Amino acid sequence: MPDSTTDATNPAAWPACPAPQDMRGVIEIAHGGGGRRTHQLIASIFNTAFGDPLNTHGHDGAVFAAESEKIAITTDSYVVQPLEFPGGNIGSMSVHGTINDLLMCGARPRYLSAAFVLEAGLQIPTLERIVSSMRAAADESGVQIVTGDTKVIGRSRGDGLHINTSGVGSVLRSHPVGPMQVTAGSSVIVSGDLGRHGVAVMSARESLDLGDAILSDSSSLCPAVLPLLESGLPIQCMRDLTRGGLATALVEIARTSRTNIELDEQDIPVSPPVRGACELLGLDPIYVANEGRFVMILPQEHAKEALGILRETQIARDATVIGQTKEGTGRVAMKTLIGTNRVVEMISGEQLPRIC
Repeated sequence: MPDSTTDATNPAAWPACPAPQDMRGVIEIAHGGGGRRTHQLIASIFNTAFGDPLNTHGHDGAVFAAESEKIAITTDSYVVQPLEFPGGNIGSMSVHGTINDLLMCGARPRYLSAAFVLEAGLQIPTLERIVSSMRAAADESGVQIVTGDTKVIGRSRGDGLHINTSGVGSVLRSHPVGPMQVTAGSSVIVSGDLGRHGVAVMSARESLDLGDAILSDSSSLCPAVLPLLESGLPIQCMRDLTRGGLATALVEIARTSRTNIELDEQDIPVSPPVRGACELLGLDPIYVANEGRFVMILPQEHAKEALGILRETQIARDATVIGQTKEGTGRVAMKTLIGTNRVVEMISGEQLPRIC
C-alpha cells in the first residue's frame, strides 16, 4: 500500500499486482474500463495537460463560484452497446448519468447540453425513441436540455450512436462534498442492490437467457439525494457507482482521503438473479457498473437518520450500511462470506466493455 512518500492522489504511482503493460503506445479497451488503466491514462495524459485548477481531486464534477452562488459542472460521454437494453437506453442513461454526477457534488441539477455522434445507417425510429427517453428523463428531474450538437460519421465508424451530455447545477451545501472530506469513524452507506445495469446490458448484448428478467437500474437519484442535501446532515462524500462499480469508487475515495475502508460482504446487497448471473459469467458484483446507485459516507452517529431519509424513497428503499472508515493509508478491505479478509483493489482491465 502507499507509504509516507507515495502521492495517494496520483494513480500513476499506486502499487499494483503485475499486469501486462501497454508497450505499443496505443489506446486499448481496458483504458475505458474505469479501473487502473483508466486512472493511469488520466494521470499521465489529461492531468499532465490540463492539471486540476479547481482542486476536484478526481471527483465527478467541479464546483466554482459564479457571482452570488456556487455552480457545479460536469460532462460525460456514453458509448453503450446495445443502444437499447432492458430498463433503459443510451439516451435515458446519458441524462441520468449527468444528473447523478451533479447530485454527487452536492448540487441541484438545472441545465444539460446534449451532443450526438450519429453513424450513417442508424434507424430513425431508434433515434426517436432514444431522444424521447432523454426528454422524459430530464422532465422527471425538473431539468432542461437547453443546447446541443449533432455530427454524422460514416458506416462502420461508430456504434450507431454516441452521446455526450454536460450539466450545470446549483450547489446546495456550504461545505464541500467530496473524497477529501472523508474522515475516520464514518459509516459507508450504499443506496441499493448492485450490478443490475451491467448484467442487463450484457444479457441484451449477448442474447443470454438468464431466467428472471434483470432490468438496468438506470435512473435519476434526485428523489433520494435532494432530501439528504436539504436535511443538513454532515455528508462527507457521495459517489455514483458507474464504471468499475462499488469497488473502484471506494478505492478512489480511500486513496484520496488517506483513510481505510472496511466492508462486510454479507451486508452488500446483490439480488439473487444478479448474483447468479455474475457466477455464471465469472463476474464480481462489486466491480459491475450501476446507473442508479450511489455510496455515501458520513459520521456514524448520523447513519440512522440518513437511512431513514433514503428508505422513504422508492429508489433507495433498500439502502444499508456496508462498512466503516478507519485511520489508515488508503486501503479498502472486505470480510468475505466465508470469513476471510480480502484486499479490494481496482481491476487492471475491463469486466464488461461498452456498458455506459
